[in-house]
Amino acid sequence: MKKSLLVVKNLSAWYQRGQEVLSAFSLELAEHEAVGLIGLNGAGKTTFLKVLSGLLPTFQSNGIVFRGKSVKMRDRNFKVNRYTVFAEDNSFQYFTFREYLAYVFAAYGKELPKQSELSALIRGFHFDAFTDVLLKDLSTGNRRKVFLITAFALKPALLLLDEPVNGLDFQSTEFLYEQIARYKEHGTLLFSSHILESITLTSDRVVVLEDGRIRQTFEGGQMDAAELREALHNETNDV
Repeated sequence: MKKSLLVVKNLSAWYQRGQEVLSAFSLELAEHEAVGLIGLNGAGKTTFLKVLSGLLPTFQSNGIVFRGKSVKMRDRNFKVNRYTVFAEDNSFQYFTFREYLAYVFAAYGKELPKQSELSALIRGFHFDAFTDVLLKDLSTGNRRKVFLITAFALKPALLLLDEPVNGLDFQSTEFLYEQIARYKEHGTLLFSSHILESITLTSDRVVVLEDGRIRQTFEGGQMDAAELREALHNETNDV
């Protein structure tokens, strides 16, 4: 049995009172595993990641435990052990990639990564020509790469990715799959995706969300695209 990293107990979350997006949601993440989240639009994937990122205060739960200790989402010790790449992020528009990277590493109290390691990530995501361009002047895909490169260079204990494939070119997508698959060497990765290939190639476990609840969980050997597609198909039939 792997050691537990994060336990979320009986979580409910909402944007408007009386309209819960997540309900009776419980999930445990182990140290050094990659977990995929799938579900139809509105299932609650992004909402869950927002809660874990401390960006959605309208929630309640029976407890959130990180490395054996009860935590609040905005506790310093929890914040510096997680990093999130969202599907849409228009922050830091007047930073370049290098300025943003330096800002994040300072905020997390970490030394900048070795140049060889950073260069490998930049080359892998085909971002060499854009490191000194303001984020506001980058395409959607290249802006996504800023946050992905930063994430994989930072190596937090808990890395959260919301639809990370969106906007990426083919070669960068292949490189992303490699990084996700290898991430458990450094920590735990939880990511949402509507692309089943990314889930089956990289996950140790897949959680299927439906109407804010966990409908089904697939473990390693059970996962293939057909099984996951069937699970999503069953959601549409149940509506």
